[in-house]
Order: sequence, then structure tokens, then C-alpha cells
Amino acid sequence: MAITVKLDDLLHDNRMTLTELAERVDITIANLSILKTGKAKAIRFSTLEAICRELKCQPGDLLAFDED
Repeated sequence: MAITVKLDDLLHDNRMTLTELAERVDITIANLSILKTGKAKAIRFSTLEAICRELKCQPGDLLAFDED
């Protein structure tokens, strides 16, 4: 069981780079990269809210539950 992060897909759909999102959300590229690669153990609601605002998505568009 795992939570998967679909940040790459959303960035592509919005034609936005990781660097641009990091600047807009005010988070380091390193921390955003950790989230993108699925290595993050937690995410603050304020960060999730900011990412969703900038990518015009819902939290469920960014995160998915994978039973396998």
C-alpha cells in the first residue's frame, strides 16, 4: 500500500516547471522534488493548499492511493 504523488503529470498538464512551482508556492526545489519522487513522509496542509491553488487542482488530483 502506498500513496502516489502525481505532481509530474499536473506540472506537464499546466506547462509548468518544478522551479516555477517552487517559486510560486515558496518551497525549496529540493523539498518539492522529494514530494515529486514520492519520498516525502508528510505534507503540510498549507503546502498542499498552495500547490493545488497554483496547479488549479484538487488534492485528489495530486495524491492517489495504490493498494499494491
